[in-house]
Amino acid sequence: MASEEFDLFVIGAGSGGVRAARMAAQRGARVAVADDAPLGGTCVNLGCIPKKLYSFAAHYAESFEESRGFGWAGSAPVLDWAALKVNRAREISRLNAIYAGLLDGVGVRILRGRARMLGPNEVEVDGARYRARYILVATGGRPVVPDTAGAELAITSNEIFDLAVFPRHLLVVGGGYIACEFASIFRGLGAQVTQLYRGEQVLRGFDDDVRNFLADEMRKKGVDLRTHSGVARIERDAGRLRATLHDGSSLGADQVLYATGRVPNTAGLGLNDLGVKLAANGAVIVDAHYRSNLTSVHALGDVIDRIHLTPVALAEAMVLVEHLFGDGRRALNYSLIPTAVFTHPSVATVGLSEQAARERFGEVRVFRSEFKALRHTLSGSTERTLMKLVVDAASDRVIGLHMVGADAAETVQGFAVAMKAGATKAQFDATIGIHPTAAEEFVTLREPVVA
Repeated sequence: MASEEFDLFVIGAGSGGVRAARMAAQRGARVAVADDAPLGGTCVNLGCIPKKLYSFAAHYAESFEESRGFGWAGSAPVLDWAALKVNRAREISRLNAIYAGLLDGVGVRILRGRARMLGPNEVEVDGARYRARYILVATGGRPVVPDTAGAELAITSNEIFDLAVFPRHLLVVGGGYIACEFASIFRGLGAQVTQLYRGEQVLRGFDDDVRNFLADEMRKKGVDLRTHSGVARIERDAGRLRATLHDGSSLGADQVLYATGRVPNTAGLGLNDLGVKLAANGAVIVDAHYRSNLTSVHALGDVIDRIHLTPVALAEAMVLVEHLFGDGRRALNYSLIPTAVFTHPSVATVGLSEQAARERFGEVRVFRSEFKALRHTLSGSTERTLMKLVVDAASDRVIGLHMVGADAAETVQGFAVAMKAGATKAQFDATIGIHPTAAEEFVTLREPVVA
């Protein structure tokens, strides 16, 4: 017998699940959330938040060195790895408590345990059974490690934040945003970093100018970035690890980080037994209203494998709640979603790459600028900034905006609003820039790049 009944039962207390639970409860629904991991999901505990905190930490060594050009003297502080971990853990615990308070505050029942579906309207958590009118699967994703000999000796992004000993040499395998971010972070923190990627260039799917520019900048900062390269096997070697590469060469490292992708976290939820349709990688297949082929079962966030961004999961949750408990008129447009990569320097982009724009619109005009930021005229750093606009020639609308440089995400967020409103290049040109800033370059680009 089910012990309790709910209008909505959420499996997974990450960003999307918590948002859906809160909003549904505020509309008077009886809601429960089940998770056996700390509240907040990957973003709060093992992703966005701790990664950004470590990125901040990694910038300080560079800033101390650059400060000499501005008249500061004296020896730079030394990283205390243990203190960084403790301070990060304290902040994450604070956020976990905030999530619990948000749910408690609107009457959501929090169940601490692994949930499994027993039927279209029934869930089991640690032996207790619950019934619900609707069930939401919001279990996110998990890192995937290739089937390589010795891969069990490596770590993933789940373990990287709490290594007992700071790695003097970190080997990063992968070329996506997670791999590039951790390569930048640990290089900034003082580690020797080698990054291997089997493809032609890192950040597949991003604009080619962005990819090439970032790779050059990462190398300038000391990351040994090697493309067309991968690991054949990993072995223990006198207290360290030794990776043998596909070309027969080898290199030693204190840790090997696999950042080679993530897959939807649907294993063990009972979805297959109930006939819920899943993609080949385990993603829940849903319609425009985030409903699976079982009308009572819904899913959103990384587990549906559309766009793996926390704000997207939050937006999907709002759409779902309005559909289930509101007037159903809310919808989510997946175009022009801004994103950032917190490498050193950082990347931010909104809209189409030049390649994608040419495929979709045919004739486009491209505006691009590369320069040394004012800060680095005294800092001694060789870091440069890249800014790029892609414009539809027929309508003059800006359809792609890309930046590699300091605070790229902070800059691009505002421009994303303008692009969502359909801003044209003429409107960009008519906008007065803020001087002296890097951001003003986006409104002063006048001459298109000659194809």
